[in-house]
Amino acid sequence: MDLGLRDTVVLITGGSKGIGLACARAFAAEGARVALSSRSADNLERAAATLGSEGFEAFTVVADLRDPQQAATMVQAVEARLGPIGVLVNSAGAAQRTPPAELTAAHWHAAMDAKYFTYVHAMDAVLRGMADRGEGVIINVIGMGGKLAAPTHLPGGAANAALMLASAGLANAFARKGIRVNAVNPGLTATDRMQQGLEAEARLAGRSADEVLDERVRAMPLGRLAQPGDVADTVVFLASKRASYVSGAVVSIDGAATPMVV
Repeated sequence: MDLGLRDTVVLITGGSKGIGLACARAFAAEGARVALSSRSADNLERAAATLGSEGFEAFTVVADLRDPQQAATMVQAVEARLGPIGVLVNSAGAAQRTPPAELTAAHWHAAMDAKYFTYVHAMDAVLRGMADRGEGVIINVIGMGGKLAAPTHLPGGAANAALMLASAGLANAFARKGIRVNAVNPGLTATDRMQQGLEAEARLAGRSADEVLDERVRAMPLGRLAQPGDVADTVVFLASKRASYVSGAVVSIDGAATPMVV
């Protein structure tokens, strides 16, 4: 199936590892021109080398998206090198998971800076250009924590919930400009970030992280964790011409672990 992504310029924030890197691989396999952004130059170098070993190329840009000016500079650098950005995938930033008894005001502010504003700044940086061109796609990789108030993920979950509303609202506001905006909510996914969450849950429960992981896996309806590639496949489809009438959607990717109607 031709997804119509060949030569499309795709910018992936948080693209140096985990779900972001899996998205980079999947878009590159479709013939897209891929750019990756991260705060870490070392992580970006490793990601580019990994993709290169698989026969793919990626342009990399270091940016801390908590700063709106760095987001704007990132977009300028990508477009100067590859051309107008057709697809933005936001996968950067993750709020620290903290047991509720350890929460302070700083945790709530840090969560919004790390997860909400990183995405908002990146969207702000591309939306005007997309609107002027009359086309564009934004996919926000968010997380099920915005729908389920997990005790160790309250600040991050609040940021996720805000991002879902922003995604749906921007989809409606910019639809007549030819821009689609969708969100995906992965459940527990086998990434480096998962381990931090398991350790926070383990502290709260007085158990080991391995015990918590084993319990979570056994509870999965499909009998396994999601892999980054599972999420990337959905992201690529939503970005493609095959999903040209899908906008304002919030798609759960949790293997039926959260049986709810929304």
